[in-house]
Amino acid sequence: MSHRPFRILGIQQIAIGGPSKERLKTLWVDMLGLEVTGNFVSERENVDEDICAMGKGPFKVEVDLMQPLDAEKKPAVHATPLNHVGLWIDDLPVAVEWLTAQGVRFAPGGIRRGAAGFDITFLHPKGNDEFPIGGEGVLVELVQAPPEVVDAFARLAG
Repeated sequence: MSHRPFRILGIQQIAIGGPSKERLKTLWVDMLGLEVTGNFVSERENVDEDICAMGKGPFKVEVDLMQPLDAEKKPAVHATPLNHVGLWIDDLPVAVEWLTAQGVRFAPGGIRRGAAGFDITFLHPKGNDEFPIGGEGVLVELVQAPPEVVDAFARLAG
C-alpha cells in the first residue's frame, strides 16, 4: 500500500434516522441539550433532517436527526438507526482518488455539496467485485474540512 496522501482529522457528524425526528429530538435536544442549528429537506435523498450540534468551533460535531419524507421510498434514512458517520478529511478529492485506486467502493453521486454546506461523498456500505473494500455495513461520509478545521487539528497534532 502506498503512502496515504490525506488525513482523517476527526468526526464531523453522526446521522441518526427514525420514523419521527420529533422522538429523536426528545432525547438529543430536550434530554442531552444539543442545539438545533439548521434543517435540511431533500426529496432526492428522501430526508427531512434537523442539524444539531455539540461542541464549538472547529471541534463542533453535528448530530443529524433524520426522518424520511416518505417511509415507503428509498433511501430509507430511518431503516438503519445509525444512518452514517461523517469524517473530516483534509483533502477530499485526493482522498477519493487514492481510496478508489486502493479498491474502495463509493456510493453513487460523487463529490457534491452536503446539507451543512461542505463538499461530501459517501463510501458504500458494501464492497463488490470491482471495488472490494466497503464500510462493512456502515455508510461512511467523507467531508471536506474547511481551512479553520484543518488548521485546528494541525495545531493539536503539533
